[in-house]
Amino acid sequence: MNSPKSIESLPSSFRDPSGFVFWQDGSVYRQINTIYKDDYDRLMESGLHKSLVEKGLIIPHDEVALGSAVSEFAYKVIRPEQIPFVSYPYEWSFSQLKDAALTTLDIQKNALEFGMSLKDCSAYNIQLVKGRPVFIDTLSFEKYHEGSPWVAYRQFCQHFFAPLALMSCRDVRLGQLLRIHLDGVPIDLASKLLPWRTRFSFSLLSHIHLHAKTQTRYADRQIDTKGLKLSRRGFIGIIDSLESGVKGLKWNPGGTEWGDYYRDTNYSAEALQHKKQVVEEFLKAVNPSSVWDLGANIGIFSRIASGKGIPTVSFDIDPAAVEKNYLECRRRNETCILPILSDLTNPSPGIGWQNQERMSLAERGPADAVLALALTHHLAISNNTPFAKIAEFFASICNSLIVEFVPKSDSQVQRLLATRKDIFVNYTQQAFETEFAGRFVLERSQPITGSERILYLMRRREST
Repeated sequence: MNSPKSIESLPSSFRDPSGFVFWQDGSVYRQINTIYKDDYDRLMESGLHKSLVEKGLIIPHDEVALGSAVSEFAYKVIRPEQIPFVSYPYEWSFSQLKDAALTTLDIQKNALEFGMSLKDCSAYNIQLVKGRPVFIDTLSFEKYHEGSPWVAYRQFCQHFFAPLALMSCRDVRLGQLLRIHLDGVPIDLASKLLPWRTRFSFSLLSHIHLHAKTQTRYADRQIDTKGLKLSRRGFIGIIDSLESGVKGLKWNPGGTEWGDYYRDTNYSAEALQHKKQVVEEFLKAVNPSSVWDLGANIGIFSRIASGKGIPTVSFDIDPAAVEKNYLECRRRNETCILPILSDLTNPSPGIGWQNQERMSLAERGPADAVLALALTHHLAISNNTPFAKIAEFFASICNSLIVEFVPKSDSQVQRLLATRKDIFVNYTQQAFETEFAGRFVLERSQPITGSERILYLMRRREST
């Protein structure tokens, strides 16, 4: 057995008695415990796992020597294909969550064909890999028994159907409820928040409103399930109803502050083209292995990196911008760009048990290079964040930085100052360069043609 010093169990993987995930020597592994032996063997021998891998619905894995096991309860040890960036449901756009829901239902339908079923439907069992949702939890399958209820039904409704319904029918920002409800949006809460008109939708009435009433009615009672039987046809009927309901939920990404940013920008066509050219030159000089584009909007500059085959995470605060970015990824069948919803002034923290079940944004870094284009003036002026703090944050998440300075004379900065007193006496190019020099080495700078903006290429200083 390997030395415990080389093994690190993932804090998010302690609830399932069937097994857990751990890191060893830079690679991720999953130990499968003996309690899950029969279900794992059925998953592999029935052909279900092979079928799901071939359809791109589940992450592939290799079985490795049992000597890698952490404990004596191990039956198998597998090494799943590593995921470039772990994202969470509260960081997804509407269509990302919707596609994840439909993928989960597709997997359930496939599982039934092989005599198996999903025993849980957590949205955290899905990751967005190469532009599409992929299932990552090999231990979520169990043998299907005719007449048994679907034990994952409630979880699917809480993790997928309820938040999607709220985002579609009430306000897209309610997807953030997943950030404070790690086991999904409570059904009774969703029922209270949804408009009255949703009771005229069969799927919303069945899976949210009546579901909530049933939960309330039996909350303090012990239910005798011996006489309750769900036929295979009834099981499939539930899946089909949920699938139809999810497909029927829509959201139009418009009417938000930054969703139409590039229609309302002060860049001339010449300036925008020159900015793209400079960013491409700086990326070529850095040759990064990964890129985070902060404040990416719809991903115009993210695609300069992803187009070179560089795995690129494209962050923005605006739900409409992230949605448009993802829909464009899907339309183009892009595999190297991942749009993510993130507020940099309040990024995803470590949450869950001991604040460790879900990693903070910083814990998922650092990226090799960060793009921070047309961003620092928003952080400095809209959020009163000093340049020193901004530089400190960037230095904590990247090795190289491509950053844009926008002077006060720029119309976009003037727009930010139009409704507030100008208290930003230190918002100058000299102060910007001085404060960033404390964290980064300035390697190159380039004024953008037709504007007063400047692009900088910086390398993080080595800590002493």
